[in-house]
Amino acid sequence: MHPTILGIEGTAWNLSAGIVTKKKILAEATATYRPKTGGIHPREAAQHHAAHIASVISKAIDSAGDVHIDGIAFSQGPGMGPCLRTVATAARALSLSLDLPLIGVNHCVAHIEVGRWQCHVEDPVTLYVSGANSQVIAYRNGRYRIFGETLDIGIGNALDKFARHAGFSHPGGPRIESEALDAKKYIPLPYVVKGMDFSFSGLTTAAKEALNKYSLADVCFSLQETAFAMIVEVTERAVAHTEKSDVLLAGGVGANMRLREMLATMCKDRGARFHVPEKRFMGDNGVMIAYTGLLMLESSEPLEIEDSMVMPDYRPDQVEVTWRSLT
Repeated sequence: MHPTILGIEGTAWNLSAGIVTKKKILAEATATYRPKTGGIHPREAAQHHAAHIASVISKAIDSAGDVHIDGIAFSQGPGMGPCLRTVATAARALSLSLDLPLIGVNHCVAHIEVGRWQCHVEDPVTLYVSGANSQVIAYRNGRYRIFGETLDIGIGNALDKFARHAGFSHPGGPRIESEALDAKKYIPLPYVVKGMDFSFSGLTTAAKEALNKYSLADVCFSLQETAFAMIVEVTERAVAHTEKSDVLLAGGVGANMRLREMLATMCKDRGARFHVPEKRFMGDNGVMIAYTGLLMLESSEPLEIEDSMVMPDYRPDQVEVTWRSLT
C-alpha cells in the first residue's frame, strides 16, 4: 500500500500544506504573504509563515478527514533562509511528536514531479521558471541534469524588478502581461544567450531605461518577447540534444499565456508534445512537496533530524533521483 504524506511548502511568499496519496490529492491549505510595498522581505515572510503555519497544517489535516499520515515532507531548499527554517522547524516538530519519517524535498524537483504527475508525462525536458530560478532540466542516469540556466537572476525576479520600477505591485508579472496586450511595436532590447545559459539583469536595466522614451505597453511587450524568446531558444536546444519528445512547463512564471504560446509553437514546429499542469500546480504549493516526498519515501531512507538542515542554494542536480529508472 502506498503511503499518505503531508507536505509543507514555504520557500518564499507562499505557505502551503498538502496531503496526498499516490493517486489522489486529499487536501491543500494555503496562506500567502503579500508585501505592502516592494518585493518579498525574507524576515517578514518568515514571520508570516510562523504566524500561520499551525493553522494551515491544521486546516489541511481537517480537510483530509480520517486518514493516517505516514510521513512529513518539507521544502528543504532552495529558497529564502528565514522562510526555509520556519518550515523545517515545524516539520521536525511534527516528525518527532508523531514519530513519523521526515523527508527533505528539493523545491525545484518538486515542481517537475507534480507536473509529471498531473500531466501524465514520463520523460520531458522541463522549463522551470519562477521568481528566483530559471532552468532547463532533463533527467538522465539518476539525476535531473541542468542543460541551461540563468547566469544572474531568475526570470520572475527580473520581471518584478522592472515592475517595481514601473510602479506595479508585487507580483509584477501579471500586470506586465496585461500591459503588453496593448503594445503597438517591439523595441529592441538586449538578447543575452551564452551557449546554453541566459542572463536577464542587463535586459531588465535596459527595459527600465526604455520607459523614458517609449510607452509602457511597448516596453512591457518587448521585455516579455525578448526574455521569453531567450528561454524558449535554450529549451529548444535541449530538446534537440536529448531527442526527447515532451516539454513540460513548470514554476509560477509558467502562468504567463504568452510564454505558453511561444513554447507551444516551438513544440509544434519540432513535433514535440507540450504539457502544462493546472495553474494551481504552477506556483509554489504543498501538494508538490507531499507528492515528491511520497516518491522519495517509497524509494529511499528518510532523513535523520540531524541531517535536516535547510539549503538555500539546493540545486536540483544535487538530488539523487531514486524513484526513477537509471536511463
